[in-house]
Amino acid sequence: MLTSLTIIRYKKPFIPLALLAMAVHRLPLLLQKGCSFWKLLGSGRNGTFDLKPDWQQWGLLAVWDSQEDFDRFYKKSFVAHWWKMFASEGWTILCEPIQSHGKWDGKQPFGSPNIMDYNGPVAVLTRATIRTRRLKNFWSHVDDVANIMASAKGYITSIGIGEAPIYRQATFSIWESVDDVKAFAYGSREHAEVIKKTRSEDWYSEELFARFKPIASFGTLQGADPLKGILNFVAS
Repeated sequence: MLTSLTIIRYKKPFIPLALLAMAVHRLPLLLQKGCSFWKLLGSGRNGTFDLKPDWQQWGLLAVWDSQEDFDRFYKKSFVAHWWKMFASEGWTILCEPIQSHGKWDGKQPFGSPNIMDYNGPVAVLTRATIRTRRLKNFWSHVDDVANIMASAKGYITSIGIGEAPIYRQATFSIWESVDDVKAFAYGSREHAEVIKKTRSEDWYSEELFARFKPIASFGTLQGADPLKGILNFVAS
């Protein structure tokens, strides 16, 4: 199983085409061979959850049966050709799931791996559907957590993504090690308190937490590959 996250940027005049892609790309993805799960995503502006979307930046997260299935998609699909024609920039990270808990639209898209002995750079996906009555509580804590994460030991980069504004949100972050992720999640008093509140106040109607081993990174985002020099293998 292989997971890909592709982030695409459009020039401002092409923003209407970016919005159109959210509808047009659904059919070819439904028909794409070897793709067991996919989500077309909007993006926040500050590397985390954000009430103000970045209209120039969009994403696709997908799960593939094999590397060959992803390669076929990236080289020959309608979606990939669209990106080449209209996008100004694109970056892709390929990962293997090492841990996953929870569901996304009632599914376990990454299976239920539980690899505990992995050492190396790690990508983390935190995704949730926020209950309407808890939206105020959730958004009142976002900025504080984002600021702590950005200055945390081992933090490399993060991207705010979501299926719908305000209530279906996710963050995809990359760290130097699993220990750094744990230190941020539980060593920070502020973040640990937020985790407790999500449980005690029942913020989410559905949530998923997954960790991945990054295996390849190619393309650019804001002019650079965020993982250049970090992965032992970088695809071209």
